Amino acid sequence: MHEFHHLHMRARNPKARHPYPARDWRVRVLDHAVFVAGVMGPLMTLPQIEKIYRWHEAAGVSAISWGSFAFFDIIWIGYGLVHRDRAITLAYMLWLVMNSAVALGALIYG
Repeated sequence: MHEFHHLHMRARNPKARHPYPARDWRVRVLDHAVFVAGVMGPLMTLPQIEKIYRWHEAAGVSAISWGSFAFFDIIWIGYGLVHRDRAITLAYMLWLVMNSAVALGALIYG
């Protein structure tokens, strides 16, 4: 656990973080890219969800795997809330919805 001490201390030090919005344009671009990725990533699950619910086809879809993904999303949401990180919180809330939809569909139609 000692190897994580530096990361823990950096996360707690407000001077170690970039201000939001960042002064450096490269960091601003990265900040915006994280929000785009946080929304677009979960949306890439829509074809899987459509296949399951529209065509009632869940062959080969593991409810255990997708349910586990949803469970771990809850942990990430908690982490994002505790650390007040909107990007993590938003992304994993969306992932939770999508992963739960796939897991439920696999249970119903699998």
